[in-house]
Amino acid sequence: MTDHASGSLSNPDLAPVSAERRTWGTWHIAALWVGMAVCIPTYMMAGNLIGAGMNWWQALLTIFLGNVIVLIPMTLNAHPGTAYGIPFPVLLRASFGTRGANIAALLRGLVACGWFGIQTWLGGAAIYGICAILFDFLPTSGTAIPGLGISPGQLAAFLAFWALNVAIIIRGIDAIKWLEVLSAPFLLLVGSALVLWAYTAAKGFGPIFAQPSAFATPAAFWPVFGASLTAQVGFWATLSLNIPDFSRFAKNQRSQIVGQAIGLPPTMVLFSFVGIVVTSATVVVFGEAIWDPVQLLSRFQHPVLCVLALLALIIATLSTNLAANVVSPANDFSNLAPRFIGFKTGAIITSVIGILMMPWKLLSLPNGYIFTWLIGYGALLGPIAGIMIADYYLVRKKRLDVAGLYDARGPYRYTGGFSLVGLAALLLAVLPNVPGFLTVAAPSHFPANSIPSALHTLYNQAWFVGFAFAFGLYLMLRKLWPNG
Repeated sequence: MTDHASGSLSNPDLAPVSAERRTWGTWHIAALWVGMAVCIPTYMMAGNLIGAGMNWWQALLTIFLGNVIVLIPMTLNAHPGTAYGIPFPVLLRASFGTRGANIAALLRGLVACGWFGIQTWLGGAAIYGICAILFDFLPTSGTAIPGLGISPGQLAAFLAFWALNVAIIIRGIDAIKWLEVLSAPFLLLVGSALVLWAYTAAKGFGPIFAQPSAFATPAAFWPVFGASLTAQVGFWATLSLNIPDFSRFAKNQRSQIVGQAIGLPPTMVLFSFVGIVVTSATVVVFGEAIWDPVQLLSRFQHPVLCVLALLALIIATLSTNLAANVVSPANDFSNLAPRFIGFKTGAIITSVIGILMMPWKLLSLPNGYIFTWLIGYGALLGPIAGIMIADYYLVRKKRLDVAGLYDARGPYRYTGGFSLVGLAALLLAVLPNVPGFLTVAAPSHFPANSIPSALHTLYNQAWFVGFAFAFGLYLMLRKLWPNG
């Protein structure tokens, strides 16, 4: 690697991982996914599908299929990370150019900042719940701070959990690795305990398991299924892009492939199943379905049990937040200016943006940030995945010039550092989903009947549509313009 390249496009955190640092085996990769998948959004995921009209097994099947599908680009994009030891933004340079890679990387990184803020808010809510139990006050008793919309206590709990995240972040990627390894068995044990409590309290699996599907005909079911499946893929669409940030530390390809296969789809299904079982029990015990675990814990009268359960929520949220929402944007921001921004600085930037986005307001949006926007940013990230896979497997046949990836004047410079082919394929693949996105994100300005029904159908499968369009467009344009 030349001195010129080292100064402008590399630093110790972006450089290829040396052989002695590739220590993540199958269990480490699997534990990473257990730690990320066991979180409040996963617990509540089946509830959203059941609320849309599915019965319990249709909801679980949709979750399983979505995660099996997203596992495919996940393992494909992990391959170059393990083969060459390079992180996600460096891999992007092959298809988007040494400077154009920043565009695709930031599109992924800014989504992670939003998720970081949301998960930090959920972890802070658990801390606030513990304080309410220990100091005997009503969580709803605080007066909102003008302009913020939350009480001083809620803000303090949010900042406390934020500080806990930052304390681990500054210790680097190895600290995150061991957090996942240690938390995975604990989280699986907590899930098992919740199922045991629910089955005992309800004297069975409860009424949700007997609730029929609300769809009278297959024609009514398939549109909801298609949109829901896209949302499931969208849930981990971010990680399917930046998985090289982790797979670069894997011992070999088998470790990353098997670890992801046993860690992702089974955990998502099992923890969603836990949510169904426990919520079904709440119908029997409390007379209503309570999908939010924090609200559920407030119903219990045993302080020690509540504190232990909330601590489990804190650990689950922490393990998800650091791996899923910090590593990628930290590297993405580092890629902007490698000479001045390392992994730790990038992580701090991520955490500050997470605060400034005021996640409690994102969660209060009428359309629901978590589940409505899963499809929306899936429309953005699907095309990036399609371009990455087409470039690595079909254009380059899995062969990369690693030194060239770090050379501003090398083979991946294209046009002033930008691959016009990659950027054009991205833009053209996103366009078909824009009308459908606008009707969902701003229905008052773009009512549903303002666009043809075919565009609604496209948008409901946004990740798949964007992936397919970008995959084909990139191959065609790259053949016409090999160096563009």
